[in-house]
Amino acid sequence: MNNQLAGKTAIVTGASRGIGKQIAEQLAALGIKVAVNYSSSPQHAEEVVRGIKDNGGEAIAVKADVGKVEEIKQLFVETKRAFERIDFLVNNAGVMATKPLSEFTEEEYDKHFNVNAKGTYFACQQALAEMEDRGRVINISTSVNGQMFPGYSVYAGTKGAVEQFTRQLAKEFGNKGITINAVAPGPVNTELFTADKSKEQIEGMKQMNAFKRLGEPEDIANVIQFLVSEESQWVTGQTLRVNGGFI
Repeated sequence: MNNQLAGKTAIVTGASRGIGKQIAEQLAALGIKVAVNYSSSPQHAEEVVRGIKDNGGEAIAVKADVGKVEEIKQLFVETKRAFERIDFLVNNAGVMATKPLSEFTEEEYDKHFNVNAKGTYFACQQALAEMEDRGRVINISTSVNGQMFPGYSVYAGTKGAVEQFTRQLAKEFGNKGITINAVAPGPVNTELFTADKSKEQIEGMKQMNAFKRLGEPEDIANVIQFLVSEESQWVTGQTLRVNGGFI
């Protein structure tokens, strides 16, 4: 257990499955109390919480649709009520649909920007107001932003916004000694990534990085561990492309 981190508190949005689940579990293993946010999977969120508690950690599950500002505010209220402080925010919640421009609907567009961009922005707003000095904000982007993939225009657009929020907010957060950074994973072996892809498509993605494999959730969570540590204090306003050399 890292004595620097023990007793601190983190909110991880979209933490009931995939990368968010792994982040929540690894932060809890460091002695951090974790608010496991979910929007529609209470059973999965409670499983994450039980697993953390079974391993000696502290966690709560908090329902909130981060596409709605009032629910973001309530997420912070409930976390602070349970743990009395907020030190870290990981904006992991996201949606992703891949389809051509001609097929995207207004409703699908709005959902992507509401969850991925608006949710991140207004969670950052709450963090600035509620977070302890020398806290950490970590936003999740995507390495797709360095590619030109058909069907990813809306998803990549939302994550482009996330990266600019991260850059432009760095000096505002700096007034409280808080760092804000983005992590941009490459293809990661999660349900979100593999759900709509053929074996051939997945194999093709594997061949696009230096190690010829998909990333695993722990590959991303390991970098989050660094970014919440004291050793990352001089890193802010940056996007770290955690992708195994994905090109």
